[in-house]
Amino acid sequence: MSPAEVAQALLVPVPQERVGGPYVQEDFPDGVKAFYEAGKLACVALDAATGPQVFLSGFPLAGSDPEHGQQFLLDHAAEHGNCLLYTPDDSLSLTDLGVLLRSQQVGAARLTRPLFVKEEWLDSEYFRDHLPLESTSG
Repeated sequence: MSPAEVAQALLVPVPQERVGGPYVQEDFPDGVKAFYEAGKLACVALDAATGPQVFLSGFPLAGSDPEHGQQFLLDHAAEHGNCLLYTPDDSLSLTDLGVLLRSQQVGAARLTRPLFVKEEWLDSEYFRDHLPLESTSG
């Protein structure tokens, strides 16, 4: 998806903020951040507190307890044969689904923050271990 297609899908004319660099980051309302490589969508990060809720097999990926989130992903992988990957910050990914579950500090609590990542970025140690490529404090 191009940046224009992402904005259209989110029903907004333009992002709230655009950040340049080796990748392009766009911040949208309601806690959605999109990351692009070569003009194509590579990752979507949802804020743990303000982002939209998404579910995987009925489990809320955004704003959950990180321990429950990791256990859910482990159980899901065991049941469905998904490929698991741990990152150095103890995040867990179902690489074949492109789901990376990070945690985010929100006030006094840590909550899950889902990222949806293209395969090449999950395969890249740099991108995988630095996503979402901006501050995660909230």
